[in-house]
Amino acid sequence: MTTKFAGNAAIYTIGCRLNQADSALVCDRLTRDGWNIVEMDSGSDLGLIIINSCSVTGTASQKSRQAARKFRRLYPAACIVITGCSAEVENEFWSAEDSVDIVLANPQKKELVEHVRTFFEGQRQMSGMLKFSSSEPPEVFMENAESSFPFKSRAFLKIQEGCNNFCSYCIVPYTRGRERSRDWDEIIADFKHQLDSGFQEIVLAGVNVCAYNDQGRRLPDLLNKLTGFEGKFRIRLSSTEPHPDNMELLAVMAGNPKICRFLHLSLQHGTDEILSAMNRKYTTAEYADFVRAARAMIPGIHLGTDIIVGFPGETDELFRQECGFVRQMAFANVHIFTFSPRQGTPAATLPDQVKSDIAKQRYKQLMEITGAASAEFIESQLHQKLNVIFESRDKQGYFTGWSDNYISVRCGDSGIKLHELTEVIAARTVAGGIEAETVL
Repeated sequence: MTTKFAGNAAIYTIGCRLNQADSALVCDRLTRDGWNIVEMDSGSDLGLIIINSCSVTGTASQKSRQAARKFRRLYPAACIVITGCSAEVENEFWSAEDSVDIVLANPQKKELVEHVRTFFEGQRQMSGMLKFSSSEPPEVFMENAESSFPFKSRAFLKIQEGCNNFCSYCIVPYTRGRERSRDWDEIIADFKHQLDSGFQEIVLAGVNVCAYNDQGRRLPDLLNKLTGFEGKFRIRLSSTEPHPDNMELLAVMAGNPKICRFLHLSLQHGTDEILSAMNRKYTTAEYADFVRAARAMIPGIHLGTDIIVGFPGETDELFRQECGFVRQMAFANVHIFTFSPRQGTPAATLPDQVKSDIAKQRYKQLMEITGAASAEFIESQLHQKLNVIFESRDKQGYFTGWSDNYISVRCGDSGIKLHELTEVIAARTVAGGIEAETVL
């Protein structure tokens, strides 16, 4: 039933690709209830604003707070909902914050429409009883919604939720709960819906997609099933973790051109000593073996990673060793984070905290190393054929987009069609990417 309160609604998403996938499911639920989804900066009058928040770092939490206060100033009459990870771990703050009207933990995204109706019916309660992710059973779940992506050039498909790793620095297991996987049949139906909607790139999203498991059907099985659909499309995997099934995953990727040559495999540190303190469950030697196998099996693969600098106990010598390991790995892309203590995690109280000025120096040094490796990866793709989806056209007439192995590509061919897979030849390097020519 459509609520009489429906009008224009906007969703503001902060953080990871899983949040993007969650927002797409929220979009579908709101649309079915009669809301008209508009872009946040469209200039439209807004009756409802959803902030899908992040708290993986202190900066992300602050961004969520700033967004809520900004939107309250700009849209004083709107109903503002805060959900996502910040709403979970900082619920006391949000419950007392007058810039938001409704506070919902991650599992309550499925109930968002009901809470919004309650608000507009005059009860105006903040949130009712929060249902936290930590209480969610570790079993196969359903979303009972289809991913909806207005204004987007690629689709995000949620396949997995939660994490069992409990790395000592990470708040995610407390905001997302235990590992659990989305129903196999529902994923397939949602994937087909996205293909029917015209998307030619679909990103599989989760806290750790490598942990997908529905009654013994794992990520390699799911990829084999999804790539069996007919049509012109590609699948990209979101961030992954070192996992026992990853070698089988490489075998599936190597034999299937519909899977992007891309893996963002979190490393976090380049020494075994700090990896142990982080409660990471692999060694640098095991990680390096996987990287070598990936490059041997999938030529041109983009290998990206995450690294934390300034973790407690990181001495000058350990940082020197880390720099050497990162050089050896020659990552195509690295997200570098300065250690940010998160209240409630073991690392927040570890001894030998690194001084902020030292951490900043190490961050800068590592940026120089990783920037050089990224440039070398781009150079290695010159004169190669690349499959690109162009997403926009600038005032100079250049189309810009991303290759399957995640290189920024521009091309001046006026015959290019946006949002469609296009084969090009990498002709020359430009700032941050490649200039290409279409294949005749």
